[in-house]
Amino acid sequence: MSHSENKKLILGLMVGAAGISLVALWYHMSRKRRKALHLSTLLNSENSFDLVDFQYETQNEQGTVMLLQGRQLQILEKLNGLLVSVEELKKEVAFLKEAVPKLEELVRDELQGKTDTRRTSPLHRATRKRKAEVAQGVSDTNSSEEAESEGSYVTAHTDTEGESEEEKGWISSSASALTPEEKIELFNLLQQVDTLHCGSDNEKRESFRLLLENEEKYKNYAGFLWRLARAYGDMFELTTDVEEKKNYASEGKLRGENAVNLDSSSAESHQWFAVMCGYLSQFESIQNKIKNGFLFKEHLDKAIELKPRDPFLYYLTGRWCYEVTQLSWIEKKVATALFGAPPTSTIPEALQNFLKAEELHPGYSKYNYVYLGKCYKELGQRTDALKCCDSALAVLPVTKEDKEAEKDLEALLLSLKL
Repeated sequence: MSHSENKKLILGLMVGAAGISLVALWYHMSRKRRKALHLSTLLNSENSFDLVDFQYETQNEQGTVMLLQGRQLQILEKLNGLLVSVEELKKEVAFLKEAVPKLEELVRDELQGKTDTRRTSPLHRATRKRKAEVAQGVSDTNSSEEAESEGSYVTAHTDTEGESEEEKGWISSSASALTPEEKIELFNLLQQVDTLHCGSDNEKRESFRLLLENEEKYKNYAGFLWRLARAYGDMFELTTDVEEKKNYASEGKLRGENAVNLDSSSAESHQWFAVMCGYLSQFESIQNKIKNGFLFKEHLDKAIELKPRDPFLYYLTGRWCYEVTQLSWIEKKVATALFGAPPTSTIPEALQNFLKAEELHPGYSKYNYVYLGKCYKELGQRTDALKCCDSALAVLPVTKEDKEAEKDLEALLLSLKL
């Protein structure tokens, strides 16, 4: 083989080897790129799986947070309720702390009242009032004479047990202060206001106006004053303004107290004084409310003693007994602190008074049936309670009190049918 051919062969081998090397290099680089691409894809895939897992875990955490927040809110609501109860208890304790230091002064006043003015019971001031009038020069008259200032058209003063001859003389002398014409005028006035009192709302207002116009002239006559107290009670019922109600109750109580002072043997004076005490207690502090409650019962008892056949008095006594059974804890504590013991009564006692009113006057009032039903319900006598409700439903609502009784009746029936 010639030298030139050898050179060509060697050159061809070198070119081939270079080509093979290039091919090997290309294959190696291509493989590396595929591995890198596969790794990148795998990494991306793994990251995407991690993201899904993270979102799932995030949702679980959010649910847990919401559940914990809900429980926290429940706990906060309970804590808030507890705080409100504690605040109310603090107020009650503060009230008792203020009341207790005054006990000594109140007890001293009460004890002094037994020998002095008897502030809590106008009934006991009547004797001193009358003696004072006599001492001022009121002329004495025959003690057996009736007090004609009220005469046969109101109440004859026949129940004078326990009164001195001097007091009887004062009662009679009060009538002698009027001329025959004035006696007739007073008689006609009282008859007129009695008729108006039983009429419409406008007639009751007219009765009140007439009594106010004549108050200065007849303010020393119990028969006039208890009617004026009753008229204040009518106005209390007719108005809806709270301040007016309070004023009517206060003024009416004052007139009723004066009527009792002038004539402690007048059942109507005790009756309407008691009623006005009840009205005024709606606007008083716990202390005065309880004090008025004692006065209410005291004068109702006296009125029943003087007029034992009046169903209205037994109805009022039943109401008092029922309300006493509903006194709150704080009211009982205040009554004990100030008066030695709270007023006490029972549902059976209330029931007996309502039954007495029904006995004296069958179908006496819609409200009397409602309270009979309430008492029977409290005693667990559901059948009797429903019978009383049926009787109440049979009474047509005419007066404002009847309409109020309708509301109580509806609530009572609902509770009985549950």
